[in-house]
Amino acid sequence: MGKLVIQHQLVTPEKAEALIKLCPFNAISYQGDKLDISSACKMCKMCVRKGEGLVTFEEEVAPTVDKSQWTGVCVYADCSGGKLHRVTYELCGKAQELAKVTGHPVYALLIGYGVEACAKDLLRYGVDKVFVYDQEELAEFRIEPYTAAFCDFIEKYKPSSILVGATNLGRQLAPRVAARCRTGLTADCTVLEMKENTDLVQIRPAFGGNIMAQIVTPNTRPQFCTARYKVFSEPTPTDAPTGEIVPMTLAKDALASAIEVLESYAKPKDVDIAEADVIVAVGRGASGEAMRQTAKELADLLGGVVACTRPLVEGNIFDAKHQIGLSGRTVKPKLILCLGISGAVQFAAGMKSSDCIVAINTDPAAPIFDVAHYCIVGDVNEIVPMLMKKIKENGNV
Repeated sequence: MGKLVIQHQLVTPEKAEALIKLCPFNAISYQGDKLDISSACKMCKMCVRKGEGLVTFEEEVAPTVDKSQWTGVCVYADCSGGKLHRVTYELCGKAQELAKVTGHPVYALLIGYGVEACAKDLLRYGVDKVFVYDQEELAEFRIEPYTAAFCDFIEKYKPSSILVGATNLGRQLAPRVAARCRTGLTADCTVLEMKENTDLVQIRPAFGGNIMAQIVTPNTRPQFCTARYKVFSEPTPTDAPTGEIVPMTLAKDALASAIEVLESYAKPKDVDIAEADVIVAVGRGASGEAMRQTAKELADLLGGVVACTRPLVEGNIFDAKHQIGLSGRTVKPKLILCLGISGAVQFAAGMKSSDCIVAINTDPAAPIFDVAHYCIVGDVNEIVPMLMKKIKENGNV
């Protein structure tokens, strides 16, 4: 990386005017005897090469970090109401995979009140050490004390990488902690890989899912990333854990908060497609009222739920909580039936890890067939009723 530096002592009105004419992006201005380069600059360096020394290019020295001082792959244990979010278990499994590359231990950070049972549960998922901040002031999530606890742990134990679930809580906490540590954060990672030098390769869809970006944070520690629920596989728990629980405490002044929790109550249960074992997903090719009703009947027969693609949400046909894809939910059911769905990359990224994918589409070249395990070329209005008839006759799939 580098930057353009204006040598103001050499600037004259005549030279400034000539320099302005040189810039193909109109990024240079001269007002009040002051030469300035705006954000329109594309770093073509024309002003450096032909600007008679008025502008120079200076390489920036990247900061370095002693990576040997940072060890361990840490999972933030998302705990609410005395219960761990299941994305925590998935991240514990991924942390074990990453830690094998470097030989580092696997940590878990648990913040809350009365969370002893959760700490013991984490040990069953291969965590070597669970660091627990268990204080009454941490009973309810408030951003300031939770951030203070998180940063206190980082300062004392220096984990190299930190994995956070992309839950409502994690999406608030991770950016604040990363900013305070002056390090990078990659959101909604779909693939995580570890280099032997402890650099974490964070891979996520970019530009609407058209490319997969590989992001590395080589010059700062710790390395932060978030991952959605159902992206990684949940490991099998053991009945003979070998890890240990490390109690942590935070000074009272660090627990202060400008937020006062007046009341908290459980949110009413609603349809959560991420938890469903069977999903019937409909796209524009099956968006008619009659077909949507048929899809609902099929889902009921299979004991599943109905989901949709983004265009049906934008058309106010379905609620956003039913959407699968990069801008919706990531799902990993045992069975998903895709009805009239072309299979855009944004949708496929949110369901391609499903155990069994059945796709029905009239277009034999539809992209959905590239990820489906069973491909049926035909009209959903004809095939789905036939499928339902067979299910009713046989009493099973």
